[in-house]
Amino acid sequence: MTTRRDVVIIGGGHNGLAAAAYLARAGLDVEVLERLDTVGGAAVSAEAFAGIDARLSRYSYLVSLLPKRIIDDLGLSIRLAPRRYSSYTPVPGGEGGLLVDNHDSAATDASFAAIGAKYDADAWRTFYDGTTRLARTLFPTVTDPLLTRSEARAALGDDALWDALIEQPVGRTIERTFASDLVRGVAYTDALIGTFASNDDETLAANRCFLYHVIGGGTGDWNVPVGGMGAVTGELARAARLAGATLTTGAEVTALDGDRVVSYRVGDAEHRVAAERVLVNASPRELNRLLAAGDANGASTASRVHEPAAEGAQVKVNLLLTRLPRLKDASIDPAAAFGGTFHINELFSQLQSAYDQASAGRVPDPVPAEIYCHSLTDPTILGPDLQAAGAHTLTVFALHTPDRLLSKDTNDRMRDQLQHSVIDSLNSVLAEPIESLLMTDGNGNPCVETKTTRDLEQSLRLPGGNIFHGDLAWPWLEDGDAAGAQTPAERWGVATGVDGVYLCGSGARRGGAVSAIGGQNAAMAVLEERGGAW
Repeated sequence: MTTRRDVVIIGGGHNGLAAAAYLARAGLDVEVLERLDTVGGAAVSAEAFAGIDARLSRYSYLVSLLPKRIIDDLGLSIRLAPRRYSSYTPVPGGEGGLLVDNHDSAATDASFAAIGAKYDADAWRTFYDGTTRLARTLFPTVTDPLLTRSEARAALGDDALWDALIEQPVGRTIERTFASDLVRGVAYTDALIGTFASNDDETLAANRCFLYHVIGGGTGDWNVPVGGMGAVTGELARAARLAGATLTTGAEVTALDGDRVVSYRVGDAEHRVAAERVLVNASPRELNRLLAAGDANGASTASRVHEPAAEGAQVKVNLLLTRLPRLKDASIDPAAAFGGTFHINELFSQLQSAYDQASAGRVPDPVPAEIYCHSLTDPTILGPDLQAAGAHTLTVFALHTPDRLLSKDTNDRMRDQLQHSVIDSLNSVLAEPIESLLMTDGNGNPCVETKTTRDLEQSLRLPGGNIFHGDLAWPWLEDGDAAGAQTPAERWGVATGVDGVYLCGSGARRGGAVSAIGGQNAAMAVLEERGGAW
């Protein structure tokens, strides 16, 4: 028996939930099919350590790209807490460090001077004034039909700034702008979160990554979701349910055919549902797998979706500590250092060396990484006893650890090696070993959890562990492609080339990160096609 819906959404991550809420509020009959037992995808909170009252944002950590427009449209009760400190970066092998204080420019200037980078302070302000102008221009466009490249450039109205950040490798611009190796590295890390690229990346993949990291909210600020990532997806799920969408968990989708019939399994029971439109909150690679299965079932799709290159390049480590660690520079309060993004071994030269080592098939030594301490900004993720005891979470995002370093057979061994390398890198900038501060869980094990690219592919079906489902695209149409953008799906950046099937997740143009933009844009394309409006 085949049931019928107006819209079926494959995947209950945050983008799928956003699309469901929009479409159900518009009066459509919508069902979300989620493979796991809970919705949320990569934007979830979990008790990662047995018997410990701490709910960590397990995969995604911070929020910048979720537009206020979507929050307001869907009536979401979400609080995103700003961080006073932008970043702290210890000098590798030294005792000082650069502390960027968003509330005290004089203290920031003094910190630049203390590491021998006095003149980079003004260059820093000028550089980020430029990224802010870019953000104010581009971010309001991400929830509208796509601009063309020429329209985006004209809207910015600054050809020199456009060329520096868009047309030429952003690493060259950063190297030309700053004199300090440390300052250059801090600026360039935004081009590498989830992207494996050299310091002089002529493919401009680093530029695209950098762009998405500096335009969020029109400011580029990255904020902490109060209550953890689970609070964000919990609100999206609530909005979808209140609007009338059906959320079906434990539903393993097995095929999608050319007539938009979705086959799925719940337990031992097989189901089929036909829809006018199918939104896919999964990677293009996963969509092609489902289409191939649909072909095998005898209903040809006669099409294959474009798959961008997809290789993750990170390892994620979650830790729970009895307290914050002491720093080599005793003049810096650990609460300030860990209050923003804590950069470890991310000199510009170290980033290039790490890229070269990983390209040659070796784990970088040292591993460049950055740390976020969610509990400093939002202690509610810890139980009352942990809060009272001064415990803290640390989440580490290590760079230049690409999926090519692992295989199915070596993942367990490499996970241990990568975890050891990340801990060594962290210890190199601390005054005490982090191992001495690790809490133990209810089973007596240290509270440390490591996720490799292979782990992410296995648990979340991220191709190659790529957190964006593939290389990011520019958030506009190329001028030569604009004439071909005739359908709503093409204009909103969600087309797949398969009739009635749209991407609504990170693989959509303007997808990536916790933003709900892919979900909103897919919903708008469906409503436009149906002659409706939001």
